[in-house]
Amino acid sequence: MERRNNLFTINSPTGEEIKIPLTVDSDSDIYSSLKTPEDIQNYYHENGYVVIRNLIPSELCDVARKFFATEIKPYQKYLYRQATANPEKHVLTSHGYMLNSLLNIQDINTKKFPNFKQTGLSILTHENIQKVVSMILGEPGTIIQTMYFEGNPATWAHQDTYYLDSTELGKMTAVWVAVEDIQPGAGRFYVYPGSHKIDMANNGGDFDIAFNHTKYKELVIDIIKKYQLKCHAPALKKGDAFFWNSKTIHGSLETSQPEYSRSSFTAHFIPSSTEHLQYQKRVRKFNLKQINAMNVDHPKDLDNIKNQLFFSLETQFPKQIQYLKRLAIKAIVK
Repeated sequence: MERRNNLFTINSPTGEEIKIPLTVDSDSDIYSSLKTPEDIQNYYHENGYVVIRNLIPSELCDVARKFFATEIKPYQKYLYRQATANPEKHVLTSHGYMLNSLLNIQDINTKKFPNFKQTGLSILTHENIQKVVSMILGEPGTIIQTMYFEGNPATWAHQDTYYLDSTELGKMTAVWVAVEDIQPGAGRFYVYPGSHKIDMANNGGDFDIAFNHTKYKELVIDIIKKYQLKCHAPALKKGDAFFWNSKTIHGSLETSQPEYSRSSFTAHFIPSSTEHLQYQKRVRKFNLKQINAMNVDHPKDLDNIKNQLFFSLETQFPKQIQYLKRLAIKAIVK
């Protein structure tokens, strides 16, 4: 690990050392030069991603982190988590950061977490984000999934389309919003530019997510090496937003600075004229609600008594229900 000329050395997902920027250099930052909608669209469609600086007000980012600290962090019971989609209690790093990120902010119980839920959704449905999403998709977007990160789970290299997408594959876009300055060794978001143009294996057969997930992870690394793709991990400051295509290979780098958090929100958007396709096989039914004039799906709304009852069963019989879920997924992607 070295710090020289505003560069930080860290390992990429393929194990090679790469140099990433320590901070945003305003004199050379290519994203700051994207001034017009055409600039943003062209960069996104050519590279499979784009970074928009200062998209979310700094004050709103601070409020979201405050309510996470006062409402979510002290909570000792179960919440749905991004990596497993299962209810889990907090898993904390040695520095006290929540490692198992939250899944679907829109579904958490409003009475228990009113301020965090409202503020988080205010960020993800912010008018500035809606404008960029519409610019990228060519029409308004529908949110089908959201997340919140504090610690870094070091996400493997993957394409979102393998897990979720629009019924028109490759049309989904996503955003990662930094609500604090993200240090280079705290789990910087990375992307492989141009990877959205490469066709990879579909979910199913030897690459099913239920029982052969490892094969898919290995395939992604093989593709990166075969096409000699280059890993980019731009410096992100509080309020910056990173948009990427559902076919773009991306993830989060390893943690080499565990003393820092990487507080951030994520949302996935599909064109409003399309539907949500899960595992490239199944069309999911919507449970849409409008938030700030934007459609947001609520797949497991915990304000609903039926969902509360199933959530209770998931916490009481986790192994049995998780196995049944895997069997159900296997049946979908076979």
